[in-house]
Amino acid sequence: NISQVTEFILLGLSDTRELQVLLFTFFLLAYVMVLLGNLLIIVTVRTDPKLSSPMYFLLCNLSFIDICYTSVTSPRMLVDLLSQRKAVAFEDCIAQLFFLHFAGASEMFLLTVMAYDRYTAICKPLRYKAIMSRQVCWVLVSACWAGGFVHSIVQTLLTIQLPFCGPNTIDNYFCDVPSVIRLACTDIYITEWLMASNSGLISLACFLVLVISYTFILVTIRVRFTQGHWKALSTCGSHVMVVTLFFVPCMFIYLQPFSTFPSNKHICVIYTVFSPVMNPLIYTLRNNEVKASMWKLWKRCRV
Repeated sequence: NISQVTEFILLGLSDTRELQVLLFTFFLLAYVMVLLGNLLIIVTVRTDPKLSSPMYFLLCNLSFIDICYTSVTSPRMLVDLLSQRKAVAFEDCIAQLFFLHFAGASEMFLLTVMAYDRYTAICKPLRYKAIMSRQVCWVLVSACWAGGFVHSIVQTLLTIQLPFCGPNTIDNYFCDVPSVIRLACTDIYITEWLMASNSGLISLACFLVLVISYTFILVTIRVRFTQGHWKALSTCGSHVMVVTLFFVPCMFIYLQPFSTFPSNKHICVIYTVFSPVMNPLIYTLRNNEVKASMWKLWKRCRV
């Protein structure tokens, strides 16, 4: 394209020095919790043969995606909070945008697959092992990554074909589609609706599939309730909390024309920081099997 902009300036979350130091401390702790919490889940699932069911296989993949997802934005944000000039090269900005949507869309698809796993476990328990075999799980996870890649490629190509020749100030703490394309020196009406249709409809479609799957689960449990159903339902409760934290802010951000609404950078904190932090807490504190396995792992490490 005919872009003349070689770098973007990020405004961040605040320009007050004292608040920046406070935010740095908070987000550093959050990032460390994401890394340690999700790595602990991965190690626990991989080392305990009892956690070999499809649910824990998918949980292990979710933890890996969370690490990738939060590592796209958090390190850069932490550096910028202590920097006077928060500049990012054009190529680096586009790369961050690509990997953010790659990991984010992959996580959306994976959360949808996890809902299907819970639906199969509760509504079709006798066929569960046949339907959710290890081969099927690998195919579903691979499809999630492939879907995230295709989504991200589309978003990136739509962005880099725009000319950037004027303002270069991004009112956010990371490079994302709504913030970047506002700076294009051309009419972006068609582009922003294409992007909103891409990101927004993916978020909405995955969310509707999740809602439908939980509706079937609740109907099934209402008809026939057993102790096994109660155990499966408890994992669904954790899943609902994760879905709410992740999908609702995404739908709010992407299901609207980008140029007609102000920056929603404070809402972005929910799905880029809080959701990855809450995932390991929700899936461990509400799951007795995972907690027991972590305790056994801790005792083995102490010996």
